[in-house]
Amino acid sequence: MTVPQTRRDFIKRTAQAGAIAAAATAVGLWRRDEAGPAASHSAKSESYPDFSHADRKLISIVRGGDRAKSVCKAIELLGGMDKFIQPGDRVLIKVNAAFAMPAALGATTHPEMLAAVIMLCHEAGAKSVRVSDNPINDPASCFRLTGIEQACAENGAQLVLPSAGAFRPVTVEGATLIRDWPALWTPFDGVTKVIGLAPVKDHHRAGASLSMKNWYGLTGGRRNIFHQHIHTFIPELARMMRPTLVVLDGTTAMMTNGPTGGSLSDLKATNTVIASTDQVAADAFALTLLGRNISDVPYIANAAAAGLGTVDYESLKPRRGDA
Repeated sequence: MTVPQTRRDFIKRTAQAGAIAAAATAVGLWRRDEAGPAASHSAKSESYPDFSHADRKLISIVRGGDRAKSVCKAIELLGGMDKFIQPGDRVLIKVNAAFAMPAALGATTHPEMLAAVIMLCHEAGAKSVRVSDNPINDPASCFRLTGIEQACAENGAQLVLPSAGAFRPVTVEGATLIRDWPALWTPFDGVTKVIGLAPVKDHHRAGASLSMKNWYGLTGGRRNIFHQHIHTFIPELARMMRPTLVVLDGTTAMMTNGPTGGSLSDLKATNTVIASTDQVAADAFALTLLGRNISDVPYIANAAAAGLGTVDYESLKPRRGDA
């Protein structure tokens, strides 16, 4: 399996990160919009398809400091990307691009990780690969400063920015919060597989921002009102979006001051990548990288109680390896 050659560019970007970090953080704060983009409502509330893989009990845990090698190894341990992506599939990769900050600060999906996953999808025969998110800060600035825009351009993926017309009202069956709520829709047109790709990081309200919290970026409107019900809302997000696969980047974990961070001192080299078809199990293991327990982050246990996965990741017999 080919490992994408992005390491050299990453080193170059990281060397520049210290010089631009303060400016990028200032831009991010200036462009922050709690209301989010306006939504285009239709008469009918819809729901996303179930994109989940038939085998929902797969998890791999790979140790290593090279993101590209680690994610390739993690997918290989699960049976290879062609286990999840077949020729002709149209893939959407949901990244975390919430903030207009350089990737070295750990608040967003790292472009080196994204490039590797895009290439794995192409190698498996995907007809198309799209990348999208609904950032908190100005979308164009977020995708540019995080390096996600460049990773898409260099690896043959279509970057889909949110716009007012990209949203539709979505209702999650049995939910109390996600009912007729605007959610990102246009990027999913024709999509057959969905991969969630997020960093491992602290979150001052939720306790941790991991794979389930990543779906927050599908919502529009005044989504900040859900913060007061965060441990109910995130399980509803996990019910709303049932992905084919999730990948968590714990190469460096944001241990404090999440979700934005802003300093390299917030980060710790935890040298781990997790891939799973069970987003609850993936998040439960990722908590160990942050030094936290299930009781510290109630939404994970709430999601398990709702039948969305298991917190007992060891029961899935994790496939472990080194990159």
